[in-house]
Amino acid sequence: MVPSYNSTRCVMQPVPSQTGRMYICGCVDDQECNDKLIFYDHNDHSLLHSREAVPVATISLLPPLLLAITVTVLFYLYRTQRLRRRSKSWPEKPGDYAYRLSPSLVSSSQCDLSAACANSFNHNTELLPIDLEQRVGKGRFAEVWRAKLKHTQSGHGEAVAVKIFPFQEYSSWRNEICIFTDANVKHENVLQFITAEERGSGLQKEYWIITAYHARGNLKDYLASHVLSWASFLKMAGSIVRGVAHLHSEYTPCGAPKIAIAHRDIKSTNILVKSETECTLCDFGITLRLDPALTVDAFANSGQVGTARYMAPEVLESRVNLEDLESFKQMDVYSLALVLWEMASRCEAIGEVKNYELPFGSMMQEEPCLETIRDVVLHGKGRPDLPDTWRRHPGMDVLCDTITECWDHDPEARLTAPCVAERFNLMEQMDCDCISIHSNTVYYVSQ
Repeated sequence: MVPSYNSTRCVMQPVPSQTGRMYICGCVDDQECNDKLIFYDHNDHSLLHSREAVPVATISLLPPLLLAITVTVLFYLYRTQRLRRRSKSWPEKPGDYAYRLSPSLVSSSQCDLSAACANSFNHNTELLPIDLEQRVGKGRFAEVWRAKLKHTQSGHGEAVAVKIFPFQEYSSWRNEICIFTDANVKHENVLQFITAEERGSGLQKEYWIITAYHARGNLKDYLASHVLSWASFLKMAGSIVRGVAHLHSEYTPCGAPKIAIAHRDIKSTNILVKSETECTLCDFGITLRLDPALTVDAFANSGQVGTARYMAPEVLESRVNLEDLESFKQMDVYSLALVLWEMASRCEAIGEVKNYELPFGSMMQEEPCLETIRDVVLHGKGRPDLPDTWRRHPGMDVLCDTITECWDHDPEARLTAPCVAERFNLMEQMDCDCISIHSNTVYYVSQ
């Protein structure tokens, strides 16, 4: 039944059959010679039905594909060259800098930016003319450098701080700038943000955050070399408390609604000393926006974070109530109490001031393991010592009560940050009353 079976090509031949016309072909010699089935129409034009269609389609699509690749490469080179160019003119004052983020960062960021915040972005992708001078700090996620921001018009430089995240810590960098670029977070006791940048490429890429620079360094180092007067203590500690209260608040100072924020890593090394009377909060790498619209699943991995020495008991025990957003604020208040204790231990109002030590310094090593901290804080319910001699000072007596209520084992029993701020207002008022009474007494005697 197979016609032309000795042919080298598989030319389909019509063969009569009971069910209608049927096409048959056969071929020999070549391997897989029947991969090309050749039909002839009535005008003797051959029609190919075979795998030849694949190379034909590939050849047809090749030119537009090459064109698309060329356009993409040219666009990438253009963007790369533009990023490398330096700006030719810069403002004279640091306050004149707008928040600057690249459009790709704004689109990829998962933080919910308000319209007002989004309007504050300057989509200029040129990098600031910055010279790194000296590394001043190193943490788990990034290094902090003192740098000089050059002004090409005047030729002068201005000291700034540059926090550099390696390629692997992109998520921490992005989380921190999501906090910084929220217009409602801006506060005198929150570190001043200048801009964020992406530098380098590939695995050498770095993520930068440029902020104001404070030469006095962090609170831990400052306390190690300074003894505080009662007046300095009130102002410095009060500024820290006000900063935390601002983050926790659901309203701005002018009454506008805002998303509350939990810092989650409050400690003396994450507080910078602006002056002898004021401090500012920094390091928002693991900070959490307490958006009521988020579900419990969004906070699923938000329990045991922070620095072990400053972790609240419920964090050490992994029993944080994720359904109540106040739980995250209560964790901050516990850590704040330890910072207040650190500062109080270096205040001359307590009498004899000993050498600086970290919280639980007499109970554990400088770098304790988590199990040691659990034994002291969770099982033994230990806290740093509050000697009776501290309570001889009326203001310090109020402070001791405040600290005790802030590091209570039960999170629900702790004071809120706004309540702590009110306590500091009370202590400042007590201090003013004591001065006033003392002045009146001297005046009366002189009469």
